[in-house]
Amino acid sequence: MPLSAIEDQQILDEIVGKVEAISEIEPGRYAVRIALAAATVGTDPGQLINMLFGNTSLQDDVTLHDAEIPEELVRGWGGPHYGLAGLRKRTGILSRAFTCTALKPQGLPPEKLAELAARFARGGIDYIKDDHGLADQSYSPFAARIAAITEALGKVERETGHRAHYVPSVTGTLDAAVRQITDACHAGIGTFMVQPMILGLSSFHRVVEANPGVAFFAHPALAGASRIAPALLFGKIFRTLGADAIVFPNLGGRFGYSPDTCREIARTALAPWHDLEAAIPVPAGGMTTDRVCEMLDFYGADVMLLIGGALLDARERLTEETAAFVGRVKDYRYG
Repeated sequence: MPLSAIEDQQILDEIVGKVEAISEIEPGRYAVRIALAAATVGTDPGQLINMLFGNTSLQDDVTLHDAEIPEELVRGWGGPHYGLAGLRKRTGILSRAFTCTALKPQGLPPEKLAELAARFARGGIDYIKDDHGLADQSYSPFAARIAAITEALGKVERETGHRAHYVPSVTGTLDAAVRQITDACHAGIGTFMVQPMILGLSSFHRVVEANPGVAFFAHPALAGASRIAPALLFGKIFRTLGADAIVFPNLGGRFGYSPDTCREIARTALAPWHDLEAAIPVPAGGMTTDRVCEMLDFYGADVMLLIGGALLDARERLTEETAAFVGRVKDYRYG
């Protein structure tokens, strides 16, 4: 909008964005600080991103590095229902890191996925999540998958006393996601995984808001296409909209995040911010059991380690390798 075309002085004074500072980071690269009116956002998370990085994201040499979000917006969206402290209380895992794995590959029917889940559970894993590619496909319908896996995990719990928490992936339209969560809650499931950038930020928040007794993992699929700094997107925005746990690519894995980026994601997810619950960092993406101590040295106890493919690669020794993974986490001595 050309400023010369705006006749209303109040709009010029109170609505139009203002460049507050420009500083050169290195030759040809600049940090630009812009003030935007909170009134332009309303209460819509999608509109927040639209104002911060809507048309500007079309400029391929610009990155959204950070944002200071007003307290009234953050508190209005609510943040995690449980967060780190709540999930520790909910699970009884009070001082160590959490363990997690993933069900895959795509193409397996519900009964085969349930068999894998049972083997993971017998190894003592804390959380078993769907791979983000699992949806409501013909070879593994959501309802059938929920029924098979909850039955299998319930049997293991009755036999061993260990409860592994299943985290189904919720996909599709907003109506479909709400329906899936409602149906799964009736089956006793209390934790779900959502891909906020695919479902949409406004829909993600609506799903969280509609299910106050539920915990949510946020998966980073499609987040790399946005050119939004991961610490801002995962540690602030996803957390603000209700993510209790934040999955992200760990350093040295398949996706190549740097140590500084991973450290900043974890720091931002856990840091005190507008009285929100801390979200659990979940570094993932090609992790192996021989890196457990390294990751715990790096992140400390307030983390959830996610190892999927490396455990599945053990094939017939899946339960034993899972038990070894869990054992390394339980035996680790934090400095």
